[in-house]
Amino acid sequence: MTPDVVFAACNYAVLPAWLLLVFAPGWRGTQWIVHAIFLPLLLGVAYGAMIVSAPAAPEGGSFGSLEGVMLFFTIPEAVLAGWVHYLVFDLFVGAWEARDARRRSLPHLLVVPCLALTLMLGPIGLFAYLVLRWVRTRVWLLEET
Repeated sequence: MTPDVVFAACNYAVLPAWLLLVFAPGWRGTQWIVHAIFLPLLLGVAYGAMIVSAPAAPEGGSFGSLEGVMLFFTIPEAVLAGWVHYLVFDLFVGAWEARDARRRSLPHLLVVPCLALTLMLGPIGLFAYLVLRWVRTRVWLLEET
């Protein structure tokens, strides 16, 4: 598969999960599709394939400096692997936000903007959710019950 095909497939693979988090967070199917290990495993395979198939990093390409990272990300497979990395981790964080909000009885309509931000701007969405969570519950520990 070409990197363009993998890019499209991975993007389309996560969209139903995000829609379920927004529109059907309590549905049993959401538990199977979003909160189970299958989607992260599938995307992990795509990620691994991109890492393995990527050509060698250009001279100076590495994760040791900003310039090295910029050189490394001139390789399409490396950029795609980075994108899949974002897709997996943003979805993981969004799924955690949805589960945590349900456990804490936070109004879902207040969580939806946080989920949208997490999808588009990962850390900003997590920040927004954590602020919402703290304002509504005064809980600042991530695992406090």
